[in-house]
Amino acid sequence: MQPIRTFNVSPALPPRLEPLRKLAYNLHWDWNVETKDLFRRLDPDLWESSHHNPVLMLGTISQIRLTEVVEDEGFLAQMDRAALQLEDYLKERTWYQKTREKSGTRDKGQGGQILDPRSSECYAYFSAEFGLVDCLPIYSGGLGVLAGDHLKSASDLGLPLVGVGLLYQQGYFAQYLNADGWQQERYPINDFYNMPIQLERNPDGSELRIAVDYPGRTVYARVWRVQVGRVPLYMLDTNIEPNNPYDHDITDQLYGGDIDMRIHQEMMLGIGGVRMLKALGYNVTAYHMNEGHAAFSALERIRILIQEEGVSFDAAKQVVASTNIFTTHTPVPAGIDLFPPDKVLHYLGHYADVFGLNKDQFLALGRENTGDLSAPFSMAVLALKMATFSNGVAQLHGTVSRQMFKGLWKELPVEEVPINAITNGVHARSCVAKSTQELYDRYLGPNWSSASTDHPLWDRMDAIPDEELWRNHERCRLDMVLYVRERLVKHLYDRGASPSEIDQAQEVLDPYVLTIGFARRFATYKRATLWMRDIERIKRLLLSNKHRKVQFVIAGKAHPRDIPGKELIRDINHFIREQGLEKQVVFIPNYDIYISRLMVAGCDVWLNTPRRPREASGTSGMKAAMNGLPNLSVLDGWWDEADYVRTGWAIGHGEIYDDPNYQDQVEANALYDLLEKEVVPLFYDRDADGLPRHWIAKMKDAIRLNCPYFNTARMVGEYAQRAYFPASDRYLTLTKEDYAPAKELAAWKAKLYEHWYDIKIKDVDVSSGTDIKVNQTVVVKAKLDLATLTNDDVQVELYQGAIDANGEIVNGVPVVMEYQGEDTQGLSIYTANVLYTTSGLQGLSLRVLPKHKYLSSSYEPRLIVWAQ
Repeated sequence: MQPIRTFNVSPALPPRLEPLRKLAYNLHWDWNVETKDLFRRLDPDLWESSHHNPVLMLGTISQIRLTEVVEDEGFLAQMDRAALQLEDYLKERTWYQKTREKSGTRDKGQGGQILDPRSSECYAYFSAEFGLVDCLPIYSGGLGVLAGDHLKSASDLGLPLVGVGLLYQQGYFAQYLNADGWQQERYPINDFYNMPIQLERNPDGSELRIAVDYPGRTVYARVWRVQVGRVPLYMLDTNIEPNNPYDHDITDQLYGGDIDMRIHQEMMLGIGGVRMLKALGYNVTAYHMNEGHAAFSALERIRILIQEEGVSFDAAKQVVASTNIFTTHTPVPAGIDLFPPDKVLHYLGHYADVFGLNKDQFLALGRENTGDLSAPFSMAVLALKMATFSNGVAQLHGTVSRQMFKGLWKELPVEEVPINAITNGVHARSCVAKSTQELYDRYLGPNWSSASTDHPLWDRMDAIPDEELWRNHERCRLDMVLYVRERLVKHLYDRGASPSEIDQAQEVLDPYVLTIGFARRFATYKRATLWMRDIERIKRLLLSNKHRKVQFVIAGKAHPRDIPGKELIRDINHFIREQGLEKQVVFIPNYDIYISRLMVAGCDVWLNTPRRPREASGTSGMKAAMNGLPNLSVLDGWWDEADYVRTGWAIGHGEIYDDPNYQDQVEANALYDLLEKEVVPLFYDRDADGLPRHWIAKMKDAIRLNCPYFNTARMVGEYAQRAYFPASDRYLTLTKEDYAPAKELAAWKAKLYEHWYDIKIKDVDVSSGTDIKVNQTVVVKAKLDLATLTNDDVQVELYQGAIDANGEIVNGVPVVMEYQGEDTQGLSIYTANVLYTTSGLQGLSLRVLPKHKYLSSSYEPRLIVWAQ
């Protein structure tokens, strides 16, 4: 029966408890211990059964209990403290304000309050998923949790940032295992009205809606807001009338459906996201695409500039590219969204008409090789072409990404391909256990969660008594073990398991045994079963020495269509059962943020075994390190740049193998050797007080060396200074005086593309012979015919470096040459002095790059001329 009218019924709180409502609807409670404890104190059982959802709690708690706490002075005092902490947090002077004031930038009076849409500076962060709290299951894994941590740290730093995403009715799936250990999926329906999110409304009280054009119809979406501290996250929801049933499903499942549904979702995210921000009144000055899912936003921004601002396609594209930031998270081409050309034209061909492009010119926006007219349309290529700042998410991943996309910058040395690296981090106050945070607060002070690597507070790590740190960690391990038992019992009961199986689950794991954790997405390259490769050897580790026991806690999901990933999960569960290791090895179903936080605090070692260099970054190991866990990992992603000697152990030495089977054999043996000879002996090496002093020293190093760097406070600050601030400044520069600078730059580029290859390097004169001494000055003089271009249009550089076995300059260093004027023949004269600080075979070349005051860099036009 369909209702004739609907109502949104809010909790009826006594007036004295109204602060609870404000606290519940701001996710600041997730990283504020006082507020989280407050809701747990209100009703501990309901807190757990609601999946830590304060809004649902307030809607279902009994009025009798509310009446009780109104008379509870202790509860009221804690509530008032929590409310005051949130108020102070929103008002305090922030890093952003101090930093931008120093540089003489606007909005000096804004402070740290919730972002005002009318602010003259705003950064929009687009992501297909956001992992914020476990009661908002709209994330699948690391990408989403990173996006959530990005928003939290943006709030802490006071950035004028706004998040943009989709609100999924079913989110990502809930995992359960059948009796054979095979992953099954359920899709619980998210009840938005009982979540910490709120509908955005027009002044007349009606729902704020936006519209996106699809072939033959218009799809409407309403807007929900999640308040993440100071930062608002806006999410689009198409499950409304008058949309048809298919369009309802656009925001149904995260990464669900076929390729058509994927295009529908990415159009809604990118195009709908831009229209939503406009409807909300934001003046966005920098756009950040977290992966290529939101790259269609660039097309919509260009359309708006053309149709509403009267700007040409070239000028509009220049404004958009100059203010776009793109972060790639995949180290393999298979991880990139590729769409067939005919589908792109079907869904988005009307943009080509607006832009004045033919179909091949339009499709070229998403092709690396624009001459291949059959090539698919790449969302990553579109994002790279539509951004002037791009980055990978770890130093090694930056190197891999430059190699992957070097074809977009032909003839540029691969190490100079302008894809930067900003290493990921995690939000410390979200992932460090409550008791551990209190320990750090007590000995390091409250600023440990955002302190830089050179802050003196890290010198106080040794002030934490070994016994106190160790007893705290043992409590965390016990908490994890008890929760795992409880979770397994519930899972088995729901599955209809036998009473003996359920009784056995109540005794899994030993809270005093060395516990190795492995939790991540079950993709095959992550090699979740590598530790099982030699069954007899691993059984000896687990069972042979009753005084040096080892146990494993494993969790993670495979994508519903990833059959090989599901087979890994089944293999682990078969191994456990066949080898009789139910007490020593546990697979926890339905991995989520809450389980992750228990594991990274309660395990002793964090295991990671990806096939290098397939792990872009990885962040779970960072969370583990912040809780004091040493990492045991292949040198890939973030671990490749950590101090893996003092804060853990490296599996291998960063080798890359041609034979995967041989690689698995070598690295499995290396893993066993480390466990047998180093990890297990160190853990069980106890002094007279029963403390593993050397292990505790490694724990302290893991905290001291990893916490300040692999932290989103550092990461988001780096994004701000390297990407957001420059992009926002370029926006203000290019759009002033009715876009005059953007028009000038676009016209200059058109001239550049027309005449660039008329440039001729006529002569390069080197003062010395082929034999020179170290540090001997070499004078170089070059004559160039710039044709219709001038010295103001180009930068002439010498390129010097060592010569490799192939006769190529490697790790070259550019030296800018000085313009000396023209000779009598009209040739432009350039000179420079170079010297070599090392001996051996060295080389020298000369190149010409574009130059303009409004360019983000000389690499932006993707043009270069080399001396032959």
